[in-house]
Amino acid sequence: MAKEIYLTGDRPTGKLHIGHYIGSLKNRVVMQDSGEFDPFIMIADTQAFTDNARNHEKIRRSLTEVALDYLAVGIDPAKSTIFVQSQITGLPELTEYFMNLVSVARLQRNPTVKSEIQQKGFGEGIPAGFLTYPVSQAADITIFRATKVPVGDDQEPMIEQTRELVRSFNNAYQSEVLVEPVGVFPPKGQGRLPGIDGNAKMSKSLNNGIYISDNADTLAKKVKSMYTDPLHINIDDPGHVEGNVVFTYLDIFDPDKQRVQALKEQYTAGGLGDMKIKKHLIEVMEAEMAPIRQRRETFAQDIPAVMAMLKAGSDHANEVAESTMKDVRHAMGIDYFD
Repeated sequence: MAKEIYLTGDRPTGKLHIGHYIGSLKNRVVMQDSGEFDPFIMIADTQAFTDNARNHEKIRRSLTEVALDYLAVGIDPAKSTIFVQSQITGLPELTEYFMNLVSVARLQRNPTVKSEIQQKGFGEGIPAGFLTYPVSQAADITIFRATKVPVGDDQEPMIEQTRELVRSFNNAYQSEVLVEPVGVFPPKGQGRLPGIDGNAKMSKSLNNGIYISDNADTLAKKVKSMYTDPLHINIDDPGHVEGNVVFTYLDIFDPDKQRVQALKEQYTAGGLGDMKIKKHLIEVMEAEMAPIRQRRETFAQDIPAVMAMLKAGSDHANEVAESTMKDVRHAMGIDYFD
């Protein structure tokens, strides 16, 4: 029996942070190791050009950084196909066909795109490629006939847009060539990790993240700078847990939930200092991140091997994608010379 295919990925615009790790990467590894799936994991360099078209060196430089982060968290090229988006020749073609099946108004209503446009401050200067990247993303998913897409919960509108495009294509060409995917989201409450500054989203552009590659000293320094409760001035003052980033992180990283609950009660009643809970969080996070960091350092010692892995993965992904495109062209009646 054929395994279900899952497709997911990240833009190479810098190293990945623990928001990526909690929101998606951990879930990808669990699915990979279950043996139930055939994973395709994409480094989305083409998509990165939608808002970095004049900074191609950043994208090229980040390619290996993202690959190292993947390997470090446990994504295994023996179990998963890790590939580079720009190397898949059928993707621009399928994207072009999808463009004719969706309206500009529908793209403008996509809440994820609307939020990112506002965050990036494009104003009236929105690159066309950025507005339409949900179409490209739909092509990424469907060209591999992926049925599952492990993503953060902020990507749910993207999955729905993909499903709409699949239905539009299959209806337009009276076919069942393409498959409607479903999103696989993190456990409720763990889909988005706030930034260390208290911002609702950890983001490379906001410079408020802890990176997978951060060393122990950097991790500790960032945790010590975390936003807590501005009203908790003295140790004996009653503190507030809600909106307190340290406790948000403890809820996610500390496996001892009873201990976390006891710390919350003590902090709320008064008598527990911010620095004490931060030191505890440092210990908890270091226990999880240190092995990942060590694996990353090992892989980083042989970058040519990392690039060879990406080349092999891209070659395999290209073969799978071209098989889908043959069926797409046949359904559209444009396989004139076959």
